Amino acid sequence: MAPQTMGFESLLEAVPDALVGVDTSGVIRFLNHQTESMFGYQHDDLIGASLETLVPGSARQVHPAHRQANNPAPRTRPTGTDVRLSGRRADGTEFPVDIVLSPMDGGGGALVLAAMRDMTNYRKAEWDRRRLAATVEHSDDAIFSQTPEGVVTTWNPAAERIYGYSRQEMMGKSVDLLSPKDRIEETSSILARIRGGESVDHVETVRIRKDATAVTVSLTVSPIRDENDAIVGASVNARDVTEHREAVRAAQRMASIVEHSDDAIISSTLDAIITSWNPAAERLYGYASDEIIGRSTQAVTPKDRPDEIRNILSRVRAGQPVEHFETMRVRKDGTVFPASLTVSPILDTDGTVVGASVISRDVTEQMQALQAAQRLAAIVEHSDDAIISNTLDGVVATWNPAAERLFGYPSDEVIGKSAGIIMPAGYDNEIPDSLAKLKAGQPVVRLESPRVRKDGTVIPVSLTVSPIHDIHGQIVGASTIARDLSEQKRTFELARSMIEASLDSFVAISPEGKITDANEATVKLTGVPRDKLIGTSFSDYFTDPKKAEEIYQQVFTEGMAVDYPLTLRGRDGHKTLTEVLYNASVLRDERGNVVGVFAAARDVTRQVAAQRELVGQQARELDRLAELERFQRLTVGRELKMIELKKEVEYLKEYGQADGGEPGDHR
Repeated sequence: MAPQTMGFESLLEAVPDALVGVDTSGVIRFLNHQTESMFGYQHDDLIGASLETLVPGSARQVHPAHRQANNPAPRTRPTGTDVRLSGRRADGTEFPVDIVLSPMDGGGGALVLAAMRDMTNYRKAEWDRRRLAATVEHSDDAIFSQTPEGVVTTWNPAAERIYGYSRQEMMGKSVDLLSPKDRIEETSSILARIRGGESVDHVETVRIRKDATAVTVSLTVSPIRDENDAIVGASVNARDVTEHREAVRAAQRMASIVEHSDDAIISSTLDAIITSWNPAAERLYGYASDEIIGRSTQAVTPKDRPDEIRNILSRVRAGQPVEHFETMRVRKDGTVFPASLTVSPILDTDGTVVGASVISRDVTEQMQALQAAQRLAAIVEHSDDAIISNTLDGVVATWNPAAERLFGYPSDEVIGKSAGIIMPAGYDNEIPDSLAKLKAGQPVVRLESPRVRKDGTVIPVSLTVSPIHDIHGQIVGASTIARDLSEQKRTFELARSMIEASLDSFVAISPEGKITDANEATVKLTGVPRDKLIGTSFSDYFTDPKKAEEIYQQVFTEGMAVDYPLTLRGRDGHKTLTEVLYNASVLRDERGNVVGVFAAARDVTRQVAAQRELVGQQARELDRLAELERFQRLTVGRELKMIELKKEVEYLKEYGQADGGEPGDHR
């Protein structure tokens, strides 16, 4: 039964909680306005109604038993502290409540006063608190709180992991413990801003771990306020950004590599739509990035390869990279070129393939180089000359079939061994000397030298040694071309024996006019030994050196000289003179280069003397003829005498004409 005094009603309305008076049978006898607002009922709807009206349907059957259990020994007690209770509004919605039951004397019988509080906001706040606590507890970021003076008041497990200090070690300690000595002012500055009501967001700085190592962190510091909005501390969120910074640096390096790569690097969707296009792709294909991004990769694919991209992307979707795929691509201007493609899947953070990265390389030069290398390999393989390569240490690296035939060693017996295996005794320094010349910058070393076959026979060879360079231009080895000179030497010796057997003088003259070789006939003609002749000036052995010099100059200019007359003086100076006629031609080496003049001289001293004698005899006969003619003019004698004289004159005339032929035509 409801109280009748106005004072009690005023008290009911002044209480912020919902108050309901219930008799022992569970009938509501009075309630305040807060009950109406909380449950959504009108005052008269509840007066006289059962208390179970405010209880959810799921609890209505058990609720009377709980209520009646309180009747024998009524006392004030909370019922929602440990038990989660719910109320039911007029619209049927349920909400959490906290209830305190207090017995009271209603004058007409015992009553129970139920004070009810809507716990919705409290439960939500409690849930938020627990969720926040769990977030802090299990966060990967160090989260701790501190007083405005920087004294640590909370310290989560992530802070322990990042800084190395346990919670017990840091609680009550100053945050200066974490700051490097040169950053103490930084910490003070942050706390000053917090005391001023500011937040500090994402400040990258350095902190010191317990083991004295430095760690780069990003700090977000916020003020903590009490219920009166007064700042009572600061919340610090510290994230170890070491890996993040490394990832950023790696991404920046990767971006720089892509930007400055010589290879075209393109990304596309799994539908072959281009999403990125680096500068090398612009140079390779001719399309600017704004022209091609958003278009299909079919734009750079020849029309005769419609299924190629689809097949490649099907493999990429399955997570399979496609490496060094050789194909053809087409530029903006329509030219087609050979390309090597490497296509890799692009994954998102969950490992799902979301696109493709394509590295394209123009392999025109590589294919040309490969073809050239193949041609060169074929030349080496089928050459008649032995072609060998060796390291700078003189170790044989390659050995072609001609080398096998020339030296008798199969390649597997000599590769990896010293090239000295074919060197005769006494020539040990030849290979190091040749390599030293190559290292010194001499492009090619040519020499003639003996070599030893596998069967022990020694053969003369002509060697051409050239350097082998790596891609950086450094000399890494030597290539040697060896040609067997045995037949050439035999031919030379045969020719030499024929030259030595000749009665004519043969000399070889250098471009500088020096005698480089001479046969025995020249020695006899000049009276100078061969070793003394070689190295001397050719023109010094003639009475007219200037005219002698002109002969080999004429040969260098015109290629030859025929019947060129010179007078050779003997060893005794001008006492012994020999008339010679020279025939000369250029002298070439085995490569066809002009290296001098080869001249042959025939001694014509007797022919010249005979010619001179004939000329003198002709002169004497002509003098006699002139004398007879004078006699004929002076004689007026007898006719017979005149006839005889005339006959003799005719005879003399006839004889003089008969002997007037070419010099040397002596009868």
